[in-house]
Amino acid sequence: MKKILALTCFYFTLLSAHAQNFNFGAITYDDYEFNKRTLDSNANAVVLKEFGTATLQIDDATGRLMLMFDYHVKIKIYNKEGFSQANIVIPTYKDDTREELIQNLKASTFNYVDGKFVETAMDKKAVFTENRSKYTSLTKFTLPNIKDGSIIEYSYHLQSPNYFNFKTWEFQSDIPKVFSEYVAYIPANFNYNVTLRGFNKLSDQKAELSRECLRLNGVAIDCSKMTYNMKNVPAFLEEDYMTAASNFKSAIYFELSDMQMTNGSKQSFTKAWKDVDFELTSDKNFGSHMKRKDVFKDLMPSILKKTTDDLSKAKAIYDYIKKQIKWNNYYGKYSEENIKTVLESRSGNAAGINLSLIAALSAADLDAEAVIISTRDNGNVNKLFPIISDFNYVVAKVNIGEKSYLLDATEPLLPFGLLPLRCINDQGRVINLKKPSYWIDLKAAQKSVTNYSLTGKLNPDGKITGTIITTTFGYAAFNKRKDIKKYNSTDEYVEKLDEGLAKLSILKQEILNIDSVEKPLVETYEVEFAAHDGSSKNQLYINPFFINRISKNPFNLNERTYPVDLGSASDERISITISLPENYVVQEKPQDMGLALPATGGRYLLQTTLTDNNLILNQVLQFNKAIYGPEEYLYLKEFYSKIIQNQKADLLLKKAD
Repeated sequence: MKKILALTCFYFTLLSAHAQNFNFGAITYDDYEFNKRTLDSNANAVVLKEFGTATLQIDDATGRLMLMFDYHVKIKIYNKEGFSQANIVIPTYKDDTREELIQNLKASTFNYVDGKFVETAMDKKAVFTENRSKYTSLTKFTLPNIKDGSIIEYSYHLQSPNYFNFKTWEFQSDIPKVFSEYVAYIPANFNYNVTLRGFNKLSDQKAELSRECLRLNGVAIDCSKMTYNMKNVPAFLEEDYMTAASNFKSAIYFELSDMQMTNGSKQSFTKAWKDVDFELTSDKNFGSHMKRKDVFKDLMPSILKKTTDDLSKAKAIYDYIKKQIKWNNYYGKYSEENIKTVLESRSGNAAGINLSLIAALSAADLDAEAVIISTRDNGNVNKLFPIISDFNYVVAKVNIGEKSYLLDATEPLLPFGLLPLRCINDQGRVINLKKPSYWIDLKAAQKSVTNYSLTGKLNPDGKITGTIITTTFGYAAFNKRKDIKKYNSTDEYVEKLDEGLAKLSILKQEILNIDSVEKPLVETYEVEFAAHDGSSKNQLYINPFFINRISKNPFNLNERTYPVDLGSASDERISITISLPENYVVQEKPQDMGLALPATGGRYLLQTTLTDNNLILNQVLQFNKAIYGPEEYLYLKEFYSKIIQNQKADLLLKKAD
């Protein structure tokens, strides 16, 4: 999936072919008539042509070296489902001292009217900027006058201070592309590591000499003009149960390795882990936090007064930090504030909270370390060489006896030792104040477990009354607790739950252990639902899959080139027992099933029996792995398909003569 392209800017091959941008507004009848079936008959829109170029230049206003990026694209829209392609969002980076700027934005829609193309230019007033986070702004606009068959075109210039990562180019998007080309002018004194991700191969790759493309300190520097293109690129279709799309989309990534200065010196940007370790442990917003045991020394007696061993100490400290400091919903591997401010304000980003947790654990003489990670939505880290910008989060690791526990104190409803799913992503790097760093697998410490139990009876009026007890553990309990906490009260939560149950009414409820996160969450509901309408008491139709029925297959692609990542293994069991009046027999029922995924990857069991006037249904759905490879995708798809088909069947009971 990943390929490393050799790019040494001092050596290149001179080739005669030249990369070519295209003229804005030069719409042709061939563009209008382009047959999407040549790429994807199901496409709602297609990129006809896409071109980008990136160079390093000195900004005249500031004298700083800047990355200059130009982008130009032409898209054919076929139907209303493709209209969303006219809603454009361009993310840009910002911080306290630097900011990326969008300039020379131009956008138009072209419609074929009475034998000619009519252009509708976008009003510049339609462009607005939204602050997504402290470090990200979004430039947004919508192209005007969109119709079936419209062709849209837009271009812009981006000025960026971030030349370390040069400019990523994504060949794949959510619609197919006829042609996508990227040209990168790399100065000869810059050496970048270039990575091609994804499953699609480049159609062409060229290197040419570009003379005197940059002048630094009065010295003219030649460039290596690198051209990459792909033709007939399929759409990247996102599905459920996947990590960041950037892990799998076909794209070119650049990381600055080293730079030759004009005075002859060399600055290296690709570091060894020992250099990164020193940098992090010395940083005032990382290592300094880990060292501040003194902040917690006076608090330890009250925090630890009921503890008896190291594990209970760690749990008490974890609970204290969770209650004391509220997460401000910002990620980060560096704390935004010093540790005293975080404690006093009772608020912090993920790093501020978890580095404080490490300091507190250390204050109790526990062996605590930091783990820098990349969250699921941020993508996987490059393990060939340390790139600190790949990491966007930090959690704590405490070692007790022969066992280690990963902790994230940002979520009050998480039990000890269970990371939020956003953190379960490949591997993290453990940072120790005294020892070399090392990799650690990020795996769910617990299964997601749900048990449903219904005991009821069929009454003469055709209604079934009974009690449903739902018991959840691990991530299932965590997610349920979060749902409950969204409401002002449990009564309000149950009211909304009741509204969503079409054929079932909740008469009474009790929910236990909402805040006792180390215990299972237990929900008990007295319920009532109709088995028949009273017109024929001798014949009953019951759909036994009214509890958590699977009605939609999450897997619908013909082929999936990336893994299915559930985050954790799971186990769901449903047990239903309904007491019936005498002399009923089962006339029709869903087929008893025993399905298994290959290599003990999971199973589905269903059994329905009528014994001693008791209708008994038992159902088990298990996934024994957190991650399934692309080669297992069709098995999962068929697995779900068979379950869904079987759950469409009703159960027919008839009264014997």
